[in-house]
Amino acid sequence: MPPVYSIVVPVYNEEAILPELYSRLTAVMEQLGEPYELIFVNDGSHDRSLEIMRELHRRDPRVKVINFARNFGHQVAITAGLDYARGDAVVIIDADLQDPPEVIPDLVARWKEGYEVVYAVRTEREGETWFKEFTAKLFYRLIRSITNVDIPLDTGDFRLMDRQVVETLRAMRERHRFMRGMSSWVGFRQTGVPYRRHRRYAGETKYPFRKMLKFALDGITSFSYLPLQLATYLGFAIAAMSALFILFVIVARLSGMQAFVGQATTLVTVLFLGGIQLISLGILGEYLGRVYEEIKGRPLYIVAQTWGLEAPPLPPHAHVVDVSHLQPSPSPEESGVDPHPSREQPSR
Repeated sequence: MPPVYSIVVPVYNEEAILPELYSRLTAVMEQLGEPYELIFVNDGSHDRSLEIMRELHRRDPRVKVINFARNFGHQVAITAGLDYARGDAVVIIDADLQDPPEVIPDLVARWKEGYEVVYAVRTEREGETWFKEFTAKLFYRLIRSITNVDIPLDTGDFRLMDRQVVETLRAMRERHRFMRGMSSWVGFRQTGVPYRRHRRYAGETKYPFRKMLKFALDGITSFSYLPLQLATYLGFAIAAMSALFILFVIVARLSGMQAFVGQATTLVTVLFLGGIQLISLGILGEYLGRVYEEIKGRPLYIVAQTWGLEAPPLPPHAHVVDVSHLQPSPSPEESGVDPHPSREQPSR
């Protein structure tokens, strides 16, 4: 029997959390009383995360595992989970337990009311610094104001999506992915469920400031042309200021003022204009680099191995490299894991 629910969990170095995550997810899903699958996507972890996920699959066939050939990033890991998920409704949840699995029944209830996208809205954020909270709030309000996409405020990737929405997202294969923006862009009936975000259960955050900045740039450049337009606006503004300044200098010279004699003013003006030009070139470079990444046509990710999953049927132009069927699997005597990971496992 195909699952009603698919729970997609991107994982990167979460060995300390996975047993507790599995325990809480299964407790919640079994209360719903309908078939489900847990899809863990190992995004190039270099701790014992993959070993733990394989052991969970051995004990519980409802646990499915996708193992990337290397780290491809959080948003791409979510994409892989959506590609392989078979449920009528797909829930995306991070592995750090900041998003409590106990909220899932609330998402399901709203889905059964007829909503195709049910996103979780953070009312509180425990264990986060004032700087992270401030920058997160600023980013969501900024991107909402500069795009024509109604991206809900204070939401992350924790959400439930109907099969229709999942199939639509699977057809969107851009490389620089901002999934929470993409799921808003597709439309359908959407609603939010408030919840209190918890502090990380264990380990360290996988989104330091550098990654947060890159993530913000991906979101802005994916859904707004305002940075490009800003360069144009700056050009017109500086040209207008220059024209007014020239008139002012002419009048000052004719009146005998000596305030603008010497090279200092010229040097400051040249440096200012050079800075504006470099900023404009940098903005153009950000967009051009993304175009270059797209036209190379490389796959979003490479699947090295899967356990309990079959290669998914993909929509047109959606290229995925799955070499799991070429990899020799360990024998049961070596690992206690099913030696045919692509074979479909029966639901328990």
